[in-house]
Amino acid sequence: MDILRLATAGSVDDGKSTLIGRLLYDSKSIFEDQMEAVERTSRDRGEEYTNLALLTDGLRAEREQGITIDVAYRYFATPKRKFIIADTPGHIQYTRNMVTGASTADLAIILIDARKGLLEQSRRHAFLTTLLRVPHLVLAVNKMDLVDYDQERFEAIKDEFTSFAAKLAVGDLTFIPLSALHGDNVVDRSANMPWYDGPSLLHHLENLHIASDRNLIDVRFPVQYVIRPQASTDPELHDYRGYAGQVAGGVLKPGDEVMHLPSGLTTRIKRIDTADGPIDEAYPPMSVTLLLEDDIDISRGDMICRPNNRPQVTQDIEAMICWMSDERALTPRTKLVIKHTTRTARTMVRDLHYRLDVNTLHRHEDAERLELNEIGRVNLRVTQPLFADDYGRNRYTGGFILIDESTNATVAAGMIMDNR
Repeated sequence: MDILRLATAGSVDDGKSTLIGRLLYDSKSIFEDQMEAVERTSRDRGEEYTNLALLTDGLRAEREQGITIDVAYRYFATPKRKFIIADTPGHIQYTRNMVTGASTADLAIILIDARKGLLEQSRRHAFLTTLLRVPHLVLAVNKMDLVDYDQERFEAIKDEFTSFAAKLAVGDLTFIPLSALHGDNVVDRSANMPWYDGPSLLHHLENLHIASDRNLIDVRFPVQYVIRPQASTDPELHDYRGYAGQVAGGVLKPGDEVMHLPSGLTTRIKRIDTADGPIDEAYPPMSVTLLLEDDIDISRGDMICRPNNRPQVTQDIEAMICWMSDERALTPRTKLVIKHTTRTARTMVRDLHYRLDVNTLHRHEDAERLELNEIGRVNLRVTQPLFADDYGRNRYTGGFILIDESTNATVAAGMIMDNR
């Protein structure tokens, strides 16, 4: 059974937490004591209904204010598929949390209040999901019950967003009218909107094809750990030398010719091991151990790829970054630590080309710094070569984080742009 990772986004009070609570409740993914606690809290707050948003608003500050601050991860499953939901905040000051939640998502659900229509924050989140190359986008027009399930209102929002999305690199876009509070079109099709002939949200999530979203062409295997059982008395394990990691791209099979970077030496795959024994092929996002036919000096941070299909090997990186630190701003000449796949190195910001206004999509060419939650294009100089791809080609080998060495805090998330 495969896993669909999805992120919810939208402006404040658009009903993201209620929608997730409804999905959890209607898919029977809630324990009785959880439901009793939610019902009790709803009564204590004087609400006349069971507030399903309380299932996801886990932080006390969120429950008191009725908003989402942190990225809350929730898990549920149906007979068809498993799901991991990242419930991301709506407030403008928590844009970095939205970037965190959407960076690994297969699909993003952007909620829009049917009464308010497309807001600035809705546009911001739509842009961020396309910047982060989330392959599938669902625009969920929520609170349709408050506009009497009006088809014209839904069509107007749909048309407005379609014209806005024309400026963005949106791959797959779906529109669904729903009411998270009452469950209309969330799990089952709603009788209140006979004019809507599309699927319910859960039906769409269950049947979405995501296998082709993975890059199965470019073989990329960042080495995470070298396995050498030193103290084993088993003669078979005495000479065992395996390279463990997560497949970041392509398909690997025993007998395939591969190249090691940075040495450029080639060899063949002898065997592919997993915790359950040897397998015939490995593909993203499987975690495996490769055994090679030849002894090559390989260590953590190195890359295994195809001889005729290599990533960029470069120390100069062009990237879009989202600055996440409220302690300091990003300025040219700033020195940081970069973590890219399994390789960690030091880096310096050589240039800040521009800051992007994510509301208007305008570039501020004269930007001298990036403050908290701002996004800009930078040029980095790294102390060691990175084995990188354009983020649009491979999100794993094209993404990185920047770390403040003095505090060990993650201060930025970055996406490598193709600079060949």
